[in-house]
Amino acid sequence: MSRYLFLITLIALMASCSSNKEQEKKSAMKAASTETYQTTSVQEAGVNSSVTLPAQLAAYEEVSIFPKVNGYVKTVSVDIGSHVSKGQLLMTLEAPEMEQSTMQAKEKYMETSANYAVSKERYRRLLVAAQTAGAVSPFDVSSAKAKMEADSALTNAEKTAWQMQQTTQGYLQVTAPFNGVITQRNVHPGALVSAAEKGTPMLELKNISHLRLQVDVPETVSAGLDNKDSISFTTSALPGVVMKGVVSRKSMDIESRLRTERIEIDVNNADMKLSPGMYANVLMATKGSATGFAVPKSAVLTTTEGRYVFVDSGNHNFRKINVSTGNQSAEEIEVYGALQKGQKVVINPDDALADEAE
Repeated sequence: MSRYLFLITLIALMASCSSNKEQEKKSAMKAASTETYQTTSVQEAGVNSSVTLPAQLAAYEEVSIFPKVNGYVKTVSVDIGSHVSKGQLLMTLEAPEMEQSTMQAKEKYMETSANYAVSKERYRRLLVAAQTAGAVSPFDVSSAKAKMEADSALTNAEKTAWQMQQTTQGYLQVTAPFNGVITQRNVHPGALVSAAEKGTPMLELKNISHLRLQVDVPETVSAGLDNKDSISFTTSALPGVVMKGVVSRKSMDIESRLRTERIEIDVNNADMKLSPGMYANVLMATKGSATGFAVPKSAVLTTTEGRYVFVDSGNHNFRKINVSTGNQSAEEIEVYGALQKGQKVVINPDDALADEAE
């Protein structure tokens, strides 16, 4: 019996020694890891960065000019490239039947106006005569008043019809709605144009002295953009020329398919060196998030399972923390996760550390 007790005790002692050796081995490995892996402190601050995005220049104002009435083109005063001012006559249409309708409307108005003047005078005289008892019956007075009011209403209606005809005839004179340049001319004198057909416009007018630089910004970037933020851009038409502007408008709408927001930058083009339709590259500064942490780019280990940083928990222990990333510069990257300011993260983690980390 004592022999069995001795063997059990011996086995327990051997197991204890083996366990101690394993613990010592692990401690030695952790100590070696601590000496091998360099660490740095987590900074509670976002990372300012910049991003280059494609953009396109567009006219600040543009309009396709269609006829508002049917007619023939009589004269065209402008051509492609013509600079025009607001209110300037661009072209004249002619429609003889419209002129006749206007004259007829005027004659009807003059006729009803004369009838109204007669009925008004008759009513006035009956009122004077009615002051003498028995000279005029009350029915005649009321009938004259009703006739006068009817003639007045008819006169007003005919006047409105005449004015409407005048307004419609005014559409034969096509004028510029704003200052700009004629970029298309698709009609010539003698052509028949119809208000019902909205295919090809007669003229196209664009304001190119003031342009819109339109760029679709990823939602991760647009969230940190404000109106009046500065940007710079270049165009292939003017290589080497860097132009500057500020964010003028944000659409405040995220396009669901590409997850982008349209923003616009006003561009002064008084020298006419730029044209609508030109492509541009926009260099945009992006602000770091106030809720992010800054770590060296090499501190983030990317695997098929996700992105991680490794925090030194003390006593030669490392803790793996899952993070998401944001802005990045040449040396730093913005991370989000269960981190705290001042924690020590490993600068160059590897797969071996990932296996050892808690």
